[in-house]
Amino acid sequence: MAAQTPVLTVTLNPAFDLATSVDRLRPDVKLRCAEPAADPGGGGINVSRAIARLGGESRAAVSLGGPTGERMAALLAREGIATVPLPAPGETRLSLAVTETRTGDQYRFMLPGPQWTQADAEAAIAAVVAAAEPDARVVLSGSTPPGVPADIAARLQAALGPGRRLYVDTSGAALQALAQVPANLALLRVDGAEAEELAGHELPTRKASADLAAGLVARGVARTVLVARGGDGNILASNRGVWHADALKVHVVSKIGAGDSFLGAYVLARARGEDLPGALAWGAAAATAACMTPATELCRREDVERLHALGCVTAME
Repeated sequence: MAAQTPVLTVTLNPAFDLATSVDRLRPDVKLRCAEPAADPGGGGINVSRAIARLGGESRAAVSLGGPTGERMAALLAREGIATVPLPAPGETRLSLAVTETRTGDQYRFMLPGPQWTQADAEAAIAAVVAAAEPDARVVLSGSTPPGVPADIAARLQAALGPGRRLYVDTSGAALQALAQVPANLALLRVDGAEAEELAGHELPTRKASADLAAGLVARGVARTVLVARGGDGNILASNRGVWHADALKVHVVSKIGAGDSFLGAYVLARARGEDLPGALAWGAAAATAACMTPATELCRREDVERLHALGCVTAME
């Protein structure tokens, strides 16, 4: 097993994920669902789960509250993931994924999570800083709870200081606020829709995505920016260059967890000393592998290793 630097993931708005299926979704009738699968969910948690599946190690700083939070903690312990408790102002939220077996369509229902205060956010930042080793790679991933300041990522970066590296994958107001400031993150990851929202227009080509990513790097938002283009692969930009990773063609079972699997594999590769294109290749393989598994299962190590051997990363002009 390759040596790695410490990794600490951060999940402020975790979700107890339930996944089930039904023959056909219809209104106004009782729908008899299949036996549900339960998983601990939320961006940072899933990053830690992906890292564990790939043979790496991380700790997960998580805001868990109430009986649902206790069930989440038990599931994480069962998967061998060490947790760092963060202050939680209320009950951990639920999420539900329902697959319509007749069509293969998947419907995802996400509850908002408990309301936070400014004091809750400050306490969480302090707990993360206290838990992160001086050379840690810290991964802030997932949505932010209601009430958390939009500039939470920039605040966390400032509190962590220069020795620790912060990787961010967020959305909504938190992403919009982050894109306006020179936070100097280690990595900012956005999907295609988020990238177009930041740009204010469509990004139909790889070059358009690359230009957006390079512009964010030039403005000091992050030292590297990743734009996930779905079936058209992934773009990674830094001041050292821009690269594209192909998306391999596989039978897609569920896209849930693809982004988290990418981030887990990417951060683990960097923690093990891989260069940027090398880490991009591992991330792309993990994202594709996650699409091959049902519901919230994430990537499988054997699939990731096989797909990595088939993948292609090329430098862009």
